[in-house]
Amino acid sequence: MDWREGVRMAVRAIAGHRLRSALTVVGIVIGIATVIAFASFGASVQTDVVGEFQSTSASEVYIVSGGGFLSGGGPPGADVGLTTPVVTTHDLEQLRAIDGTRAVLPRGSVPISSLTYANQTVTPGSLTATTAAALDGEIVEGRAFESGTNEIVLNEIAAAQFDSNVTVGDRIEVARETKSSFTVVGITAGARGGFSELSAPGPEFYVPVDPHYRTTQASPAVGVDQRAYSQVTIVADAGRVSEVRDAVEAYIQTESDARQLAGEDGQVTVQSTEDVVGGIQAVLQDITRLITGIGVLALIVGAFGIANIMLVSVTERTKEIGIMKSMGATNREILGLFLAESVLLGSLGAVIGIPLGLGVGYAGSAYAEVGFTIPVDWVVIAIAMGISIGVIAGLYPAWRAARVDPIEALRYE
Repeated sequence: MDWREGVRMAVRAIAGHRLRSALTVVGIVIGIATVIAFASFGASVQTDVVGEFQSTSASEVYIVSGGGFLSGGGPPGADVGLTTPVVTTHDLEQLRAIDGTRAVLPRGSVPISSLTYANQTVTPGSLTATTAAALDGEIVEGRAFESGTNEIVLNEIAAAQFDSNVTVGDRIEVARETKSSFTVVGITAGARGGFSELSAPGPEFYVPVDPHYRTTQASPAVGVDQRAYSQVTIVADAGRVSEVRDAVEAYIQTESDARQLAGEDGQVTVQSTEDVVGGIQAVLQDITRLITGIGVLALIVGAFGIANIMLVSVTERTKEIGIMKSMGATNREILGLFLAESVLLGSLGAVIGIPLGLGVGYAGSAYAEVGFTIPVDWVVIAIAMGISIGVIAGLYPAWRAARVDPIEALRYE
């Protein structure tokens, strides 16, 4: 019997029991659609988040006291007030001297009681003290603040949170120990080193370190009190991020004030953009694998469905098998016929499940407002899974069909 004839007979057998075949394929469709949907959504989120982060922070190295992003401390800059300030001014000077360093951007928290504009008061809890260099390329209106002044820069969310939107030139009253007036000199999209791309965006108010940041530590190297920070961002030359990161870590872990001030139980983490991106990818991949495991369970259920229906088909067609054998069909041809039928059912599940899963993944990406990415590797895996399930699930029924005794089959009613 020609293999093409075997395939045609398998198609006729499936078409002859449309409802039964459709119900059998449902399990495969659900499993493959689930796998593809979550794989495509995970790939879309990963591509969008990692791509955006790399485009804005591709040359940055972060020093964070109390643990970094990958160690569970949260994104650097998410809340600089919750970690211990140990990176001193002396450390900043040493870091600036490292070859390949373009800028060193300290970031500190200035506690305040309230902030008032146009008779409306908000309580952000703190201002963010940093340098004007942290705002380079991020200003959308006005300019960066100057050191030694009562100038303030707001991000766009902070400017819009008041009933009367804050604009450049307005004055804001800040209540700290005493009340003081600050002039708004700029509106910014954010500040470098804040990881705003990875954390929920919120209102931020930026002021110069000098004179507003007053947190100090006694520097072991210099022997006097100096400003100390819980987070510092180092901007490295393009293509030298890994080299700068290694040099920064070597200094922080051996010679720095930060290491001594942190003590035996303290932690000062050095991470580069590459480390953080790798961590994000690992987390997203773990989530994708976990969810796709649910799809694999559905595929196993679908495999049992195919095996069950093929065993029923062997029983129903016992007499037909006897007739084919009496006309010269070999055991191998009978096995191939039933195996082809089971492979067609598995492949049909993949053909329907893949576009269905991609459609669900696209809808999820559109809802999350991220670009849609087709996971080509998972599509190939899904096709292979559909065929493999057909082969595995149909192997035993096909073997039973091939072992049918033709004399007993012809007498079967």
